[in-house]
Amino acid sequence: MYSVLDKDTIELEIVAYIPKARRGFPVTVPLSEVINAILYKLKTGLQWHQLPIRALFENKVISWQSVYYHYRKWSLCGFWKACWIKFLSRHHSKLDLSSVDLDGSHTPAIRGGEQVDYQGRKKRKTTNSLYLTDRQGLPLAMSEPLAGNHNDLYNIEVQFEDITATLEQANISVDGLFLNADAGFDSKDLRKACSDKNIQANICFNKRNGHSERDEYFDEQLYKQRYTIERTNAWLDGFRSILNRYDTTTESWKGFNYIAFIVIASKKFKKEKV
Repeated sequence: MYSVLDKDTIELEIVAYIPKARRGFPVTVPLSEVINAILYKLKTGLQWHQLPIRALFENKVISWQSVYYHYRKWSLCGFWKACWIKFLSRHHSKLDLSSVDLDGSHTPAIRGGEQVDYQGRKKRKTTNSLYLTDRQGLPLAMSEPLAGNHNDLYNIEVQFEDITATLEQANISVDGLFLNADAGFDSKDLRKACSDKNIQANICFNKRNGHSERDEYFDEQLYKQRYTIERTNAWLDGFRSILNRYDTTTESWKGFNYIAFIVIASKKFKKEKV
């Protein structure tokens, strides 16, 4: 059986949480093999019908439709995000929250679908999501996907609330965090949202807003560390199902993102143990 699972980390982190979400979704093969097939799809970007089923299942072989069925059901019930929140809660001591970084990412939407629209700068239809990472570049949370015709500041108060809620649900306090963001996030709405949660906004001044007499906090040395989130974007692009969005529903799209978060963090934590 071809395996893309790391038996000591990823399987334990994902499969261990499945039994509660398994009710009503009968699985006739080991859950680890179903997750393995989903990870294969995530990493390679193959279409569901192209999964090498016979190579992914050892004894009983199920159809690609069954693999998709389980992935879709778990996506709709919010299982993947719940799994990620439990993962964060379990490993929060390994995170570096001396500062966090916020950035947006436009993903080409190949087949259209929910929250998809034309983005002039990318010259194609995209989906836009905001991502938050820790100082190591490990992903922490993502916003609800928005159509690509919206910029990073669209409905920022709601988007930021959704991001910070993920941390709070994982019992990670946002009080006192230092948040790095580029000039595209220089707005009164985001600064107020940060202030309301006692988060120190270290946002680069946007020249269009003027900065000659501004008294907002800005630490240039801290801002230089923001490069780590660009590295995170490169890590996420290593998963072909995230590099280009083929999912027509936002729930399926978010599901792949949260699984990728677990894979990235699991690999990072395993290296630290060695």
